[in-house]
Amino acid sequence: MTIRDFRADDAEAVAAAHRAGREHLVLSAEALVWLNAQPGSAEHFRTFVAELDGRVVGAARCGVVLGTTTTGVGYVNGSVLPEFRRRGAATALLAAVDRHLAAHGVTALHTWMDDEPASLAFAAARGYELGRTMRFAGRDLALPLPPAPVPPPGVELRPAADWAGDPHPLFLVEEDAVQDEPGSEVPMDAYAYEDWLRGDWNRPDRDRALSVVAVVDGVPAAFSMVQTDGVDRYWSAFSACRREFRGRGLTKLAKRESLRLAVAAGYRHAYTSNDTTNGPMLAVNAWLGYEACAGERKGVRQVKRP
Repeated sequence: MTIRDFRADDAEAVAAAHRAGREHLVLSAEALVWLNAQPGSAEHFRTFVAELDGRVVGAARCGVVLGTTTTGVGYVNGSVLPEFRRRGAATALLAAVDRHLAAHGVTALHTWMDDEPASLAFAAARGYELGRTMRFAGRDLALPLPPAPVPPPGVELRPAADWAGDPHPLFLVEEDAVQDEPGSEVPMDAYAYEDWLRGDWNRPDRDRALSVVAVVDGVPAAFSMVQTDGVDRYWSAFSACRREFRGRGLTKLAKRESLRLAVAAGYRHAYTSNDTTNGPMLAVNAWLGYEACAGERKGVRQVKRP
């Protein structure tokens, strides 16, 4: 088993490993190449690849958590093709992740594990403390959407592409919403516009035409941001509403309109996820016709230093 850095020609294989057995995850090879080609930042993002007999069988993406005054927090997202599990690939990838992140001051490593016995046992055996749960849900876009609610007076729905020249007003929506995002263990109290631009807004799989903003009297108040695979799969990346505008159904309006646009654009499968304590968004997704399809558990452990 060889552990090495990601190369651009690994992208299709790494994306396949990420999606294996998880049809609810949407990640394109193009996005992987882009993520790994970004100039250096305080995130210290890196992808490690596990190769066996010349074949990429798994990978782990990791970095330092930005946007918080809490120091020493890192993250890892890893996966191995099912037929190559239990051969040491995941353990070797995590060792490489620990070495990399420890060199950048990370002491606590956060991850998400599939909510199924084998993955949870793997995590527990490696010192992860298991915590909150996330629920994935999917929707067949060939099925009819619920009737669109009538927007309140002064509210209009516009594509995020309208802010391509200056997306800062959309950043303000997200900056406010992440302050009380349900279930977050790390306070996002130092969210920087430059990091949001680099890591979110500028992603090649961010579909600004399908992302919808609810505008109140000319001010962006809520949005439903979208990523796609460019073929037929749609992912709700983040739906948010500024706190002073909540209780008006704005996120519901934006998300429903985004799905309508996705249908018109030819997308056929939509996926989303929510913390299981996020009652309001779970209710919105149920109204939209999403059905639960998978789950994850949060895991946190100490980084092993060389």
